[in-house]
Amino acid sequence: MGVTMGKNILIIGASGEIGVSTAEVLLQKGHHLYLHYHSNPTPINEFKQGKYGEQIKNSFQADLRFSDSLQLFLEKLPTDIDQVVFASGKAYFGLFQEMEDEIMDQLIHLHVTAPWKITKAILPQMIRRKSGHIVFITSIWGEIGASCEVAYSSVKGGQNALVKALAKEVAPSGIYVNAVSPGLIATKMNNHLSEEDLRIIEEDIPMLRSGQSEEVANVVSFLLSKQASYINGEIIKVNGAWS
Repeated sequence: MGVTMGKNILIIGASGEIGVSTAEVLLQKGHHLYLHYHSNPTPINEFKQGKYGEQIKNSFQADLRFSDSLQLFLEKLPTDIDQVVFASGKAYFGLFQEMEDEIMDQLIHLHVTAPWKITKAILPQMIRRKSGHIVFITSIWGEIGASCEVAYSSVKGGQNALVKALAKEVAPSGIYVNAVSPGLIATKMNNHLSEEDLRIIEEDIPMLRSGQSEEVANVVSFLLSKQASYINGEIIKVNGAWS
């Protein structure tokens, strides 16, 4: 049996490449989606106007780097969420000692504080139903760290720790908490890489290429399905054997 049909799923960061691919896969599986986005409503509007438009339950704009915007978002959260996917993210490339405190605070709020508070708000309804799935899109850097991406590595490592700890706490209530840890994926997040830098990195990956957002989305879909019924508290690598 495949993916559980007709779940209500909230996607945080639904307008990024991985978020869009995840939404596409889940819509094809028959699920109903709540879509969050930060500043790009175009993919959201395309979903609403497209083939699966009736399966879009609602959309929400919020800049989760800031507490006031997060609070407004929390006040709008639906009460019928079965599953949630955290796909939002923002990297920072540069020397750690040159990083501005404001950027540090924003990265922490976006990747740690906001997921904490959103998860805390959604958990009671999942616990009452004794059913729920939470999936984070983390990063290979959260596992092994990266020079010049120290802060990003740190907050993604924090997400990995949250997954492992929270799974132990809520598994008795029938709730699953897992993560997908992508390696190099062909998204705008890596636009800072020159063609030469990209070539060198891809040569270091045993599969000799970047991954695609659809390949991440397919693993997310699997973790939300009954086929993953004994997988909980895991960080699933999608990195072409890079680590």
